[in-house]
Amino acid sequence: MDGSRSAQMNGADIIVDFLVRQKVPYLFGLCGHGNVGFLDAAFKAQNRIRTISVHHEQTAGHMADAYFKVRHEPVATFTSCGPGSANLVIALAAAMMDSSAFFAITGNVPTSQFNRSPFQETGRYFQGDFPSVIRPYVKRSYQPTRADMVPLAVRQGWDLMLSGRPGPVNIDVPLNVFVEETAYSGPSPSTRAINGAPGAPAALSAALDMLLKAERPVIIAGQGVLLAEATPELQAFAELVGIPVVTSPNGKGSISERHDLAFGSIGRNGSYSANEATKNADVILTLGFSFDDRATSAWIDGYTLSIPPSRLIQIDIDPSEIGRNYPAELGILGDAKASLAQLREMAASRIGGARDSHGPWLTKLRRGREVWNEYHSGLAASDQMPMRPERVVRALSRALPANAIVASDVGVHHNWMIQLYDAIRPRQLIHSWGFAAMGFASSGILGAKLAAPDRPCVAVVGDGSFLMTPHALATAVEYGIPVVWVIWNNNGYCAIRDIQIGMLGGREFASGFVNDSTRELCSADFAMLARSFGVASHTITHANELEDAIATAIAANVPYLIEVPVDREIRPIGTGSWELPPLPAPEPNFMKALAARGLSL
Repeated sequence: MDGSRSAQMNGADIIVDFLVRQKVPYLFGLCGHGNVGFLDAAFKAQNRIRTISVHHEQTAGHMADAYFKVRHEPVATFTSCGPGSANLVIALAAAMMDSSAFFAITGNVPTSQFNRSPFQETGRYFQGDFPSVIRPYVKRSYQPTRADMVPLAVRQGWDLMLSGRPGPVNIDVPLNVFVEETAYSGPSPSTRAINGAPGAPAALSAALDMLLKAERPVIIAGQGVLLAEATPELQAFAELVGIPVVTSPNGKGSISERHDLAFGSIGRNGSYSANEATKNADVILTLGFSFDDRATSAWIDGYTLSIPPSRLIQIDIDPSEIGRNYPAELGILGDAKASLAQLREMAASRIGGARDSHGPWLTKLRRGREVWNEYHSGLAASDQMPMRPERVVRALSRALPANAIVASDVGVHHNWMIQLYDAIRPRQLIHSWGFAAMGFASSGILGAKLAAPDRPCVAVVGDGSFLMTPHALATAVEYGIPVVWVIWNNNGYCAIRDIQIGMLGGREFASGFVNDSTRELCSADFAMLARSFGVASHTITHANELEDAIATAIAANVPYLIEVPVDREIRPIGTGSWELPPLPAPEPNFMKALAARGLSL
């Protein structure tokens, strides 16, 4: 359409035209009577934007979340009124808590029926009130009640979604607004500045002074490094100044975990060297890290962090994060990529070439990393069945190509993946961290594959989480999306079972999958379930099958499911802790386990 002339267009066509102009490639969603007008617009534009219809709205949201995590480009979802959009709430919350963006278009009842309790209206006391349902889980919800309000709402919503800290935005549209026409001449240009500004030069200079004078400095890379696509700048700065790097669990992949200066993730399921580095550091530089409870050992002093006496330099694009959980000696508002580039430039002018002034500090951390790897390597060699978790993670590490994308669902398997899986590039491991929504990986892996069609995409999912969104299999078959699901089958919600055993005297209840009559463990036959959807499948019966099975599944280039029986009695080793007040926090047990195997630091 010629942007210089107005034309009559309905609200749905305006929204779709805007998305096409923003080069959005996909619409993920589910039909309903409240969005039939929008579907008609999608039908007319199907040669310009592809629609993927799912079998549950939660899957559409997780697909959109994963797509953004992989490409850092948003797509849109569409859902209908009442339960349709209510089913999207979990995925919206998961994206919001992980600073992941998508454009959620929700249908509502016609405005002429507001306050009359029509079919599936949300709000007994407030008209068409779906925006109140999702208020905590979006950056903003817009509700245009006339067609001429749509252009401004979609432009403002799009700009807000991507500015500052990314997050999902909602456009809630009454049915009549989808189909009523108004004069439209194309979207106005964006006026909002997007990320890219470094922190104040004086503050960055002071931060560099602190780091160069420190004896035991460390950098904590959070998800902000990934969002800013600042991996090259992080590695270049760390190498120049010779400072060790750890990541938050949500920042895995910010630096290759096989780099000599990388020491793994911190927190509850962190590696030994990572937690040792952060709790013993004299100066800590954090980049885009929110200091959440699982990443900090629940803020318990001396387990992951000791601030003070450690001196904190905190760089973040979100001012609300600076100083929220720990006092920052230097709080710097800025983009991670631009700030790191400026820090490196300043450092190069001061010290010339790369330096190695932290020899004893790095030697200590490297020894810890070496022993940590040696401890787990021995356990990962086991051929027992059900498989040891360490063996499963090792098989994944060996079988997956270097460019693979791994989506981990929520459950005890996620703890193992955080602790032992080496992310060697940004956005290689994606997960639902802040909201920890079960079903993210089972469904989201479809969005990841659409975002990166040339990369193998594998979801590692627990039997509990997979049973929440198994319908993702049908969508994969219908649209020919060749992804692999690895089902970590331990017969239960074993992350919760482990809490019951560890914190509540072993009183396990309602967390295992047990036949109520026989008291025997029970489970679905996941391979048979997959075949019923038309998905190729295989069940592992010997530990040495797994690597070949993964390679075969990827090479097949079709939807494929692998079921892996895993020993439910083996739990991740602890180097940090996690507290659920007033229950007592468990003590780290790595040193005891090390001694029991005859190893020492």
